[in-house]
Amino acid sequence: MKAVIQTKKSGPPEILQLREIEKPVPKDNEVLIRIYAASVTKGDVLFRDLSFIFRLLFPIFGFKMKKIPGHELAGEVEEVGKDVTLFKKGDQVFGTTSGLSTGSCAEYICLSEKPKKGVLALKPINMSFGEAATVPIGGLTALDIISKANIQKGQKVLIYGASGSVGTYAVQLAKYFGAEVTGVCSTSNLELVKSLGADKVIDYTKEDFTEKGQVYDVVFDAVRKLSKSHGKEALKKEGIYLSASDSTHETNEKLIFLKELIEAGKLKSAIDRSYPLEEIVEAHRYVDKGHKKGNVVLTLDHL
Repeated sequence: MKAVIQTKKSGPPEILQLREIEKPVPKDNEVLIRIYAASVTKGDVLFRDLSFIFRLLFPIFGFKMKKIPGHELAGEVEEVGKDVTLFKKGDQVFGTTSGLSTGSCAEYICLSEKPKKGVLALKPINMSFGEAATVPIGGLTALDIISKANIQKGQKVLIYGASGSVGTYAVQLAKYFGAEVTGVCSTSNLELVKSLGADKVIDYTKEDFTEKGQVYDVVFDAVRKLSKSHGKEALKKEGIYLSASDSTHETNEKLIFLKELIEAGKLKSAIDRSYPLEEIVEAHRYVDKGHKKGNVVLTLDHL
């Protein structure tokens, strides 16, 4: 099968090369998934170019370096192990490879039906494979962190970095939970954030949200670029500050919750660009620039 291999421990996008490798065989508790779409996230480019010290530290915190990159996927179950009960051949699925040594930038992958790391669920019926492949990482991160605030109807929530992968889902989830949402982004992304349901938008290139006199019940830094002290300047006395750096925990139940929101028309993915798997170097170069809107998709040629 075709798979992208990271040929060096760390480096620029060019260290990613498409190779022919052996197709995996599922264990008794695993499903073999034919991958139709994957993604390139900010996390993917960070993992690709980690410094030596971080490569040493990551295993301590339960992270595994991936020879094959990619943290989220959508595809179809092609084969099931004899002990599998949750999925059957032909099921369309989406999920993550978080904490696993094998990534999603390949034609096939084997995942446990009840994974301890990574998650897997049936794909939303109203999403394409490309759209679904961008939900698990950004969507689960946004859900896990937003949920910590226990948002009540009518509360004011500010999302800083509202046009990124986590931010686009955070805007929609905060609206779902009943908040009045203000999105902070650059000029070119204002319309995107409005289209996702933000009640107000602030162009950070023209004004500082802390100087507008408005205070919020929740401030969420969805891009890890806002200093905590600065963000707290716009918080109410009992307000809650959240960051994409906060700890999260993926579960199948949370992914199924996102699936249900999608199928109910309450959540959608924002796609910036799509590349065939063969152009993964170009896709990483683009994400490296730090200006993507929402998500970047990788498609496989057997679609």
